[in-house]
Amino acid sequence: MSSDETGQTPDARGRREAVREKAQQVKARQSRNRVLRRSAIVLVGLAALAGIAYAVTSVIVPAMSEPTLNPANLEDDGVVVDETMQAETAETPAPEESPAPEETAAADPIQIHIYVDYLSEAAGEFQRVNATQLTEWVDQGAVEVVYHPVALLTSKSNGTKYSQRAAGAAACVYEHAPEAFAAFNHELLTNQPPVDSDGYADSELADRAIATGADDTKGVRACIEDEDYFAWAREATERALNEPLPGTEDVSLTGAPMVLVNGEPYVGSLDKPDEFAAFLLAVDSQAYLKTATPEDDTEGE
Repeated sequence: MSSDETGQTPDARGRREAVREKAQQVKARQSRNRVLRRSAIVLVGLAALAGIAYAVTSVIVPAMSEPTLNPANLEDDGVVVDETMQAETAETPAPEESPAPEETAAADPIQIHIYVDYLSEAAGEFQRVNATQLTEWVDQGAVEVVYHPVALLTSKSNGTKYSQRAAGAAACVYEHAPEAFAAFNHELLTNQPPVDSDGYADSELADRAIATGADDTKGVRACIEDEDYFAWAREATERALNEPLPGTEDVSLTGAPMVLVNGEPYVGSLDKPDEFAAFLLAVDSQAYLKTATPEDDTEGE
């Protein structure tokens, strides 16, 4: 009787051991493969993270730290409109009796600062009815008009941020073609897209700028379509909202349009040019009385 209780022959036992050894080898290879796959996944993940980190540090971070482009020769983030850059305006004739230039031309010009959002219907209305008399006063040397493009209605254009883009476009025109600023400013205010529409695309803004007489067509188009002063428009608006406005101690921007005459906010009707003219004359008279000397009062005697 064989001593092997299983009754297996030596050949059978050898084959079984060979199969067991083969199975262990297969199991070991599978374990190694799982480790390698996991390592590969980890390496791919690390590579992806490295790529994201590179993108952030090489593209996004420089963009965030890059200084904002600012248009040159602004006055408190505004554009002084002089007689050499007057817009052609014919919508509304000036009132028959506007402030007499004889009373103001010899003195310092009256300072008029106008804050405009190019999507604001009220700003458009003020421009439409007051543009003619503003032009006349500037030509007479009676006033100095400064337009301040701001972006208060950025959320009212279906996500296209039209107010901010339009303000930046106005800055582009002033930077590259100042001779066309007044006409472009007038165009944007009196031919506005509807509120809650997409507004004009950058290419359309460039087309309108060129149509109003911009000589440097390439410079203007590139600036507008590249949105060079898009960030400036936002920052200028924030300054107007949070800092005292020119000629004031504690007045900040509350809406558009906002009109300051020698630092005094105009709160009258926006669609009545004679009312605005009367306000201007009243403010100027008050300034004269504050600075008048006894000699001034006796000169006419």
